[in-house]
Amino acid sequence: MIDFHSHILPGIDDGSAGVQQSLRMLKALREQKVAIVCATSHFYATERSPESYLRRRDYAYEKLCEALPEDAPVIFRGAEVLYYPGISHMKQLHELCLEGTNLLLLEMPFTAWSRHMVQEVRDLAHSGEFTILLAHIERYYFQQPVSTWDAFLEDGIYMQSNADFFLPFRARRKAIRLLREGRIHVLGTDCHNDTSRAPRMAEARDMIRRKLGEQTLADIDRTGNHLLRELLEPPADVNP
Repeated sequence: MIDFHSHILPGIDDGSAGVQQSLRMLKALREQKVAIVCATSHFYATERSPESYLRRRDYAYEKLCEALPEDAPVIFRGAEVLYYPGISHMKQLHELCLEGTNLLLLEMPFTAWSRHMVQEVRDLAHSGEFTILLAHIERYYFQQPVSTWDAFLEDGIYMQSNADFFLPFRARRKAIRLLREGRIHVLGTDCHNDTSRAPRMAEARDMIRRKLGEQTLADIDRTGNHLLRELLEPPADVNP
């Protein structure tokens, strides 16, 4: 099981406050059968350069790795990159993809999007240089016309939903409908701590299992494995 969206790294954004909290979050994820955690700390181009961000991220990752127990989930470094006009021209955008892949977790503004914004995201997808994964789509899905989402799906853009979307009674119907319609591809906990925003992947998957069955969970896992195939598939043997 893969958590595609987390703020597990200590002291880098509004997520984990320190190594011990990160360890508690990882323990909870392990108990929920999560095997891989994508560490996607916030990246805001208006606040720091990619170089500065990557230095801070890698330092936090190394500090956490020093304390990891042997049975901890595998952590892959990435970023939750906030969209801004002109993002397609960022020279170092590739360095913000999930390590070892071209998968870019892109956070969009929580408002109605302009045609220019939509087109720029589509241009990134059309470039062939990135696989776009939109973060927590439930936060802005219903502010956009359905035609925008149809276009994104045609472009091969993937959608990530937070596990918590499936838990509140009022939101649950919407979450199940979007998943049934193929508008949610993978899940993330978007966990920030081990209290108010703790990981709840197991609860979400239990709800999906009850409403849509085991096959839907298998489809989610299959899509996740496909997105991380460069990381999960062993390199081919090369005979000398």
